[in-house]
Parts: sequence; structure tokens; C-alpha cells
Amino acid sequence: MQINIKKIAVSGMLVALAVALSGFSIPIGASRCFPVQHLCNVVAGVLLGPVYGVGMAFCTSLIRNLMGTGSLLAFPGSMVGALLCGLLYQYTGKLTLAYLGEVAGTGILGGILCYPVAVFLMGQEAAVFAYVMPFLMSTLCGTVIAAVLMGALQKSGGLAYVSGILGQTRRHA
Repeated sequence: MQINIKKIAVSGMLVALAVALSGFSIPIGASRCFPVQHLCNVVAGVLLGPVYGVGMAFCTSLIRNLMGTGSLLAFPGSMVGALLCGLLYQYTGKLTLAYLGEVAGTGILGGILCYPVAVFLMGQEAAVFAYVMPFLMSTLCGTVIAAVLMGALQKSGGLAYVSGILGQTRRHA
């Protein structure tokens, strides 16, 4: 795997954006949901691919936790969503599937993976599906915002242009 400095720079900007806007949260149940994280997951998954997307999600979650503006629940949700979004877009080139990957990855799989984190690392009592609904609501909000942004980029030709600059060679369907 070759390191792409342009992708690292874009990842860093997305981390900075997600951290800077981490104050914008929606408290739902025991978790605090951050729609900006899901927006950044979709942008990273589409423009950077699954590896850089997961790295961006991890760094964002780590910095938010170190600053006290996030919780350990951010790790499984954001990382699985970015991974699935990036993989689906990488193999299909379809934005719709990237959006579905973010929603299913964060909302369903990430929500379920929060159970062991909450119980074993945070000492909270929770049901296996306790975080699915809050995570689904948060990721739906962020993914809708991302869909508007990515749709505008696609219509203007900006998506293909930026992908070309970043060295992505996939078709944008």
C-alpha cells in the first residue's frame, strides 16, 4: 500500500472539521449523536476509500474522547460506518450504496457493536440493540446532509475532479 499525501491531507481536514463541529450534537438516550461525523464518513468513504475513511473516523473519535467531547461509543459506530460506506462505493461506484453503507454500518452494525463497549468498558447496563435507534437517527441526519453535498458535487463535476486529484480512478455513477 502506497501512502498518498493528498489523501492524508484531506483526511486531516475532515478530522479537523468533525472535531471542530463536535459541539453540534443531539442527545438521544444514553448516547450523544454527531451528524457531522456521518457527513465526514460519507465524504471520506467516497473520496478517500475505506482505509482512509476508517483512519479518519478513528482519529476523530480519539481526539473527541481526549478532549472530553465524545464517548467510547463513537469508535465502533463511526469506524464501521466509514468502512462499509467506503467499501460499497469502491466496489460499485454508486453513491446510493455508499449512503446505505454508512447508515447500515453506523446505525445497525455500529449500534450493535456498542453493546460490548458500553457493558465491558464503560460499565453501563444496556440491551444489545439499545444503541441502534439513536445511532440510526444520527446517521440518517448526517447522511442526508452528505447526500445533498455529494449530489451537488456530482452534478457540478466536482466529484470527478476531486477524485482525479486524489488519485481515485473509479467511475462516479
